[in-house]
Amino acid sequence: MTHSLVCPQTMSRVSSVLNRNTRQFGKKHLFDQDEETCWNSDQGPSQWVILEFPQRIRVSQLQIQFQGGFSSHRGCLEGLVGGNLFPLTARAHTFPVPAAEVDRLKVTFEDATDFFGRVVIYHLRVLGEKKV
Repeated sequence: MTHSLVCPQTMSRVSSVLNRNTRQFGKKHLFDQDEETCWNSDQGPSQWVILEFPQRIRVSQLQIQFQGGFSSHRGCLEGLVGGNLFPLTARAHTFPVPAAEVDRLKVTFEDATDFFGRVVIYHLRVLGEKKV
């Protein structure tokens, strides 16, 4: 059964936060399910989010809700176990992922649609199954 794999024990890191204002734009807003909050990166050529899960997972889908003009033209999803690379088309909101078991994911956003290279994400969900 597929369900959300991000839990309170999942460690996360991001490339940057707009004006270092973690209270208003920090990484915690990626997972808080609040429609009024978001992670907002600072400027830069490449932005990323890393998730480290407390146990191995089998990823089946990645869901990202961007703010309109603050997404990216290209990106990739890297899984630590096996070093798998999966291309992402950032105009979509749901990305199917070829079956992969990992304990760490890195989502990289390249070639941002914003002139300054900022990315804004309201929700980031990783769906799949926990491995036992």
